[in-house]
Formats: sequence, C-alpha cells, structure tokens
Amino acid sequence: MKGYKTAGVVLVYVAMVIFGGCAKPAAHIKLASIFGDHMVLQQKIPIPVWGTATPGGQVRVTLASQTRTTKTDKNGRWQVTFKPLSAGGPITLTVAGRDTIRLKDILVGEVWLASGQSNMEFPVAGSWAKTMHYREELAHANFPQIRLFKVEKTRAYKPLQNVRSTGWQLCDSASVAGFSAVAYFFGRDLYRKLHIPIGLVQSCWGGTTVEAWMSAEGLKPFPQFASALKLLALGKSSEDSILAAYKSDLTAWDKRVAAILDSVGITARHWENPATKTADWGEMTLPTFWERAGYPNVDGVVWFRKEVTLPANWAGKPLKLSLGPINDRDVTWFNGVKVGSRPYVMLFREYTIPGKLVKPGKNVIVVQDLDIGGKGGLYGRPENLKLVLDKTDSISLAGKWKFKIDPFQLQVKKLPRQPGFPSLANMPTVLYNAMISPLIPMAFRGAIWYQGESNADRAYEYRGLFKGLIHDWRRHWSEGDFPFYFVQLANFMKRRFEPGESSWAELREAQTMALSLPNTGMAVTIDIGDATNIHPTNKQEVGRRLSLIARHNVYGEKNLTFSGPLYHSMKIEGNKIRIYFDFVDGGLVSKGSKSVQGFAIAGKDRKFYWAQAKIEANSVVVSSPQVPRPVAVRYAWADNPACNLYNKVGLPASPFRTDRWDGITKGKVWKY
Repeated sequence: MKGYKTAGVVLVYVAMVIFGGCAKPAAHIKLASIFGDHMVLQQKIPIPVWGTATPGGQVRVTLASQTRTTKTDKNGRWQVTFKPLSAGGPITLTVAGRDTIRLKDILVGEVWLASGQSNMEFPVAGSWAKTMHYREELAHANFPQIRLFKVEKTRAYKPLQNVRSTGWQLCDSASVAGFSAVAYFFGRDLYRKLHIPIGLVQSCWGGTTVEAWMSAEGLKPFPQFASALKLLALGKSSEDSILAAYKSDLTAWDKRVAAILDSVGITARHWENPATKTADWGEMTLPTFWERAGYPNVDGVVWFRKEVTLPANWAGKPLKLSLGPINDRDVTWFNGVKVGSRPYVMLFREYTIPGKLVKPGKNVIVVQDLDIGGKGGLYGRPENLKLVLDKTDSISLAGKWKFKIDPFQLQVKKLPRQPGFPSLANMPTVLYNAMISPLIPMAFRGAIWYQGESNADRAYEYRGLFKGLIHDWRRHWSEGDFPFYFVQLANFMKRRFEPGESSWAELREAQTMALSLPNTGMAVTIDIGDATNIHPTNKQEVGRRLSLIARHNVYGEKNLTFSGPLYHSMKIEGNKIRIYFDFVDGGLVSKGSKSVQGFAIAGKDRKFYWAQAKIEANSVVVSSPQVPRPVAVRYAWADNPACNLYNKVGLPASPFRTDRWDGITKGKVWKY
C-alpha cells in the first residue's frame, strides 16, 4: 500500500506540473484558424501558436519534442512560443486541456504571405482568369511539399480573431487552379532552388485600395482618415454615410437623365402604350446582353415589349414582376402604367403590379432600357424573368420579346456619367481587420505584395500610405524589418504618341520610393503588361522576378542579379543629359532595337519632347534638337510606354523622372 500511495503522490505531482498546480484544464479548446493539418511552419525563428479556450484554464501544447503550458486570459485567449526548428517534417502539433486537438502532417520550411488586389488574386486557372499556358501549368503542378492557404474575402470594422478559410491544401492541379498565380510561381521557383517545404498564404481582394489593408494605428498619421477612425473608435463605421451620399448622388443623376430623355422626345413617343403598333419591331430572346444578340455598337435606349396571357383567376390580384438585373437604367410599364424604375446596373428589378392593372387574357409589359456604355439589356438568368402570383404560381417571361432601338442612342455621349457604387471593401481598415490581423503573430519569412491600380488617381498620397502599410505590418508582427517585396504596376491602356502626364507613372514612382525602406524589393513589370487588359496573363515572369529578389536577399545567392536598372543620378553636359543607373549588371542594352526608346527631355518650360538616347558604358546620354538647354529627363513616363532599356540579364529598367515638378495627382486624397 505504501508503494501505491507514493506512486499516487507522484502522479498528482506530475499532473500539477503539467497543468500548472491545481488549476483546471481548459475546456472548449480551439486553435487559430491559420493552424491545420498539412500546414507549413516557418523555420529558424521562434514559432508562436495561439487560440482560445475557457478563461482561466490550463492549456498544454506540444510541437514535435517541445512542450509548453499556459493559462488562458480573462478573454479566453492563450498563446505559447516554441524554439526555432529546422526545415523538415512531418511533425505533429497537439493542444490538450479537457479535450485534445491533434494536427498532423505539419512541415517546417519557408512561409510567405501574398497580399494585394486583383493581380495578386489572379488565379492560375480560375473561372474569371487564367494564366498563359495554364493547361501545361496545371499538368505539372504536383508539389506536395508546397502547401497553400487561401484567406476568404471578409471585411470587418474591428480586428477579428480568425480568418475564414477552407484550410491548408497540398499543391496539385486541383488546389492550385484557384490560387494566386503570382504567389504560386514565386513559391515554386523558391522550392526548385531550396528543395525545402514552402508555405504560401494568400490574402487578396480585387479592386481594393491600400488604406483598406492598414490598421487604425497605421492610418493615424494621415489626417484625411481622422473622421473615419473616430467613428471606428466609437464602434461605428462611415459605411452608412457613404451609402447615403451615393444614394443621393444616384437620385440626382437619375433626375438629370430623366430630364434629358424628356427633352429629346423619348417620353413623347409613348411606346409604352399597349396600342403601339410593333410591325417594324424586331425580336430578341431574353435574358441576354443585346451585344450578344447582334447589336455590339448600341449605347442608348432600347425598348422591350412582351405580351403575356394571364388566366382568369389572376385577374384583379396583385403580382410580382421579376426582371432580374438590367444594364443600366430601366423604366417599366404594365398595361401602359409605370410600375417601377431603377437607375443602377447592379440592382435586381422586382416590381409590384397593383391588382387593378391585372386583367384576364392579354397583358403588355414594356421596359425602356438605357445603357450608357459597355453592355446593355436584361441580362440575368432565365429564372429571373417571371410574373409571380404566389410562391407556387408563376409564369416565365424568358424567351422572345419585341424590341426597338430608339434613335436617341446616337446622342448617348451627352449624358452625365453615372455615379459608381462605392466599394465597401475599400473602407479604411476593413481588410486589415478581417484578413491580416487574425494572421498575427503567425511566423512568416516575409510578404509579397501586388497592389496600386486602385490608388493610381491618388498616387502622391500613395507615397506615404504605401510606406505606412509596410511600417504598420512590421510593427504589428514585431519581427523587425521582415522582407517586403512588391510588384510595380505593369504597362496598361492605350499607348500615347506624345510625352504627357500619367497617374499610373506617378503611382509607379510612389512604389519606387518605398525602396528607401530597409529590406524591400521591387519587381518591375513595365514590359509584360497588356494594353487592353488590366490583368496581364504572364504571371510566371512576375513570380520569377519576385523570387530573384528573395533568392538574393534572403537565401544567399549574392551573385544573382535580381533587379533591372534603377535611376541613380543625372549630369547636364551642355545640350545633353547623362543618366546614371544602379543594377546595370553586365551593361545596358536596348532590347529588340538598336535605338533606345522611351526617353523624353525638357527644358525650363517643362515641355517634354521625345529624345535621342544613346547607351555609353553604364550610362545613357539623352538629347533633342528641340531642347537646346535641357534640365529634366523622363523614362517610360506613361500608362503604357514604349520602352526597351534592360540590363544584360534581361531585367527591365524602372520608369523614372529626374524632375520634381507637380504631378496630376498631387493634392488628391481619400474622401468619403
């Protein structure tokens, strides 16, 4: 008995050590959602693990051979930190209290966060976009040691504890298809060089602005956000005021358009009258965009008319008329009486038909559709088009409708521009709160970033905001100046024949200025864009150029050239200006031509002319007979410039200017 008693004391002592004395093991244990089977943990730096459980309870966490014990705080949060591990695996992670969580197949390697807007979100082969050669890419995408984690799109006005995600996936043709192409090609290139596990975390949202990805603390230095931050501090948002302002603007626009339509005689046609003769009207099968029905160049008013026969038992009863979405503005009549009108493309049209208008037999529906650019028509699904008596009794309106193009369409350019629907995902802090903050303090090697298109009209403001974002993230992660590598905007839009101003050039300049921060790097893509597509498909080269920076700066390939030429300085030499560059490794070349393209030169009058540019050793000499006393040079200063300066390893020179004259975006700041 004495032996048993001694053993019992030992067991009690062990339990007290494991669970911190007599405190009870925690219940309802949960790990943060970034943790899961098949995940990758960052090597060679401390590894934080955290989650929630009942307040005041004890939690025991084991990672490989290390064990930590902690107590949950008053809010039920707990966190432990493990010593650094070397690359390898698989290992397990176990969290125990009153219940136990055990994660398996965890690897240790290099983990990178990929964030930004649509060009980072752009998938390898998704439903809305595909990279070039995507079939071949999918066929060779079997990399079980590359693991993918995709954060779902969410916004929040206060920091959340967890991101939404389906969890970690092994990289194969199925999982990579909808994953960030830039992130995948970046990670794949690293894996092929390092031969260790790679973890990629995608947190992106197309069409979003930089301020949405910043915290409230990060935005405090910028006074234009003060009122929005004040509302957030009160637990409110400026969303309501933004929507109210948009509704007011849209109402004012609709009144102006209605007045214009009336002034040019549209309303005087009275084609909504059921007695209107339609012998000269055509037929169109709806729903569809009329561009798809053979009318690609129509912007203006198109009238649609449908006769529908109603049974006797429907007579005198109120109905619901469902038309689905209409592009852009409709006015709708039932038996000659106006029953509804909505001014915006995104809105679903559903109108109530008073019972007094409903008669047995023939009834006439007329829709006047105004499109002011792009596609027009009733464009939803067939099931959207219907008349509804009740939940079980309806009549489909899909199929052939009569239509007539109004002569007014020739004057559509005279209409005022319709106010765009505000993007609530672009509210300050909302994406940081929902899609970045819950990832902290996950151990990452660094971040890659592709964003800026949505801030191009405020490029001067972006100078501070972009640096602010980098400082903001680094401050919250408390890992020092971790690597932050970004993509400079690609060439896009129609090419201009004369030198001029460009908001996209100013945004690229703002991005380049962020290179003054430590441990940053920029992939220049001025040569692989698409004039007609803001989403160029050559994401392989974007990922490769980012990986060159990481391989040189992080992974020790010091002889690797990772950047194209960057402007360093200028020297005026009589009627010429000599430009000096950094990163001229191997020398400068004019790719695809003997002449160097893309340079412009100006005198004190600030008027730029295309210049002759000649490569001399590691510099470029720029001149023009139209500028005898030059003071400034610009290179690739356009939305979509013709430019061909590279170094000999094939990396393009970044756009730049030597002047500091005010640009077209100076003074433009965020407003709500």
